[in-house]
Amino acid sequence: MAEVQSEAESLKSKANQCFKDKDYDNAIKYYSDAIELSAGNAIYYGNRSLAYLRTECYGYALSDATKAIDLDKKYIKGYYRRATANMALGKFKAALKDYDTVVKVKPNDKDAKMKYQECNKIVKQKAFERAIASDELKKSVVDSLDIESMTIEDDYTGPKLEEGQVTVQFMKDLMQWFKEQKKLHRKCAYQILVQVKDLLSKLPSLVEISLSQEESITVCGDIHGQYYDLLNIFELNGLPSKTNPYLFNGDFVDRGSFSVEVILTLFGFKLLCPQHFHLLRGNHETDNMNQMYGFEGEVKAKYTSQMFELFSEVFQWLPLAQCINSKVLVMHGGLFSEDGITLDDIKKIQRNRQPPDSGPMCDLLWSDPQPQNGRSVSKRGVSCQFGPDITNRFLEENHLEYIIRSHEVKPEGYEVAHNGKCITVFSAPNYCDQMGNQGSYIHLRGSDLKPTFHQFKTVPHPNVKPMAYANTLLQMGMM
Repeated sequence: MAEVQSEAESLKSKANQCFKDKDYDNAIKYYSDAIELSAGNAIYYGNRSLAYLRTECYGYALSDATKAIDLDKKYIKGYYRRATANMALGKFKAALKDYDTVVKVKPNDKDAKMKYQECNKIVKQKAFERAIASDELKKSVVDSLDIESMTIEDDYTGPKLEEGQVTVQFMKDLMQWFKEQKKLHRKCAYQILVQVKDLLSKLPSLVEISLSQEESITVCGDIHGQYYDLLNIFELNGLPSKTNPYLFNGDFVDRGSFSVEVILTLFGFKLLCPQHFHLLRGNHETDNMNQMYGFEGEVKAKYTSQMFELFSEVFQWLPLAQCINSKVLVMHGGLFSEDGITLDDIKKIQRNRQPPDSGPMCDLLWSDPQPQNGRSVSKRGVSCQFGPDITNRFLEENHLEYIIRSHEVKPEGYEVAHNGKCITVFSAPNYCDQMGNQGSYIHLRGSDLKPTFHQFKTVPHPNVKPMAYANTLLQMGMM
C-alpha cells in the first residue's frame, strides 16, 4: 500500500512539473495516473481540476472539483476551483455559494473576499436585469443614435469613411492606424456597426455559397483579439477582395486585448466585400462570454457601454453556419446532441438572440469532436462531444463530404479527425501568449474542395497582456 501511495505521489510530482511548464495535457495525464492508483486523494482531483481550467475544459474541472470536495469537505481549494469553473460557465449563483464557503472558513483571505464580492455583484446585476426585462421587443440602440450630428474633431487625423462608405483605402488606413494603437473615431465605429448590422440581418442562419472550378476561399479559425496575428494573416495571404475571399469562423473577440481592433477590421471588410468576406458566430460572440473574458470591458474602456450594447445586437445577427458548394459545412463548434438534424433545420434557427443552454443553436457554437464513437458529456460543460459515427451519419444524411470547425486550440493550428471528415482550424498562434501553438488557415478550391493547410507562428504585439480587460474574477489567480 505504501509503495502504491509513493508511486502516486511521484506521478503527482511529475504532473506538477508539467503544470509549471504549461504542458497541461501531460499534467492531466499524470494526475489521472495518480488518481488510478489512489482514487481517494482529494488533492489529485483538485490539481487535475486546475489543469482542466487552464485548458478550458470547464465541465471536467467542475466534476473534478466536486469529487475533491466529496472526498474532503475541508479541502478549500476544491471550493475555489469549483467556483472558478462555474464562473467560466456563467453559473454565477453556484459560484457564489462556493465563494461564500471559502470566506466563512478563511475570513482573513483577501483574495477570497474580493472574489466573493465580485461574484455577488454579478449575481445582483443579473437579478436586476431580469427584473427590468420587459416582454416588449427591446428597442435597438440604433434607434437612439444620431450619428449624423456626431462631429469629428479637427485634431482627429485618423481614417474616416468616404461619404459614409468603407473603401479599400479606408481599410488600409484603418489597419495602419490600429497597428499604431490609435483609436478609430466613435462616429466611424458607429457607422460601421449600424451598416454591418443591417447587412447581417438580411442573411440566413445558414449561408450557402458556390465556388467555381478556379475559385478558392481561405477559411480562418479563432482570432480572439490577437490583432497583430490577424494582420499577419493578411500579410501572408493577401487582403480580402472579390478575388481573394475569406471566411472567419467565429471567436473574433475576448481574451486577446485588441478585440475592438479585430472586430472593427473584420466588420469593415464585410462591408467592403459583402459577397466575398464571410463571418460566422462563435460561442464568444455572446454577452455572457464577453462579460467574463474581456470584450465588454475593452469596449467600455475604449468607447462606451452603449457601443457594447450595439456590438451585442450585431453579434446576434451573425450567421451560424456556411455551406460551400453543397459539400462542405462550416460552423464554429460542431455537430448536434441529437440525430436527424438537417441543413433545413439549421436554416430555420431563429438566431437573433443569446444562445440557449441546449439545442441545435447551442451545439453549433459549443460542441467538440471526440475520437470514440457515440456522444459523451462535454468537457466544457456545455453541449456535447460527438464521435466519428455521428459525423458520418450527419454527412450521409445531408449529402456532405466533411465539416470544418474551430473552437479548440491545436498545437499545429489544425487537426484532421474522424477519417478526414472533421477538420479543426485555429488561427490564434501562441494563444493567450502562453500555449505555444501554431496558427493556421485553410485554402479550399472549387475544383476539388480538398483542404490545404497553411501554418504560421505568432508575431510580436505591444505589451498589453491578454485578459487585460477581463472580469477581475478571471484576472485574479485561481487558488
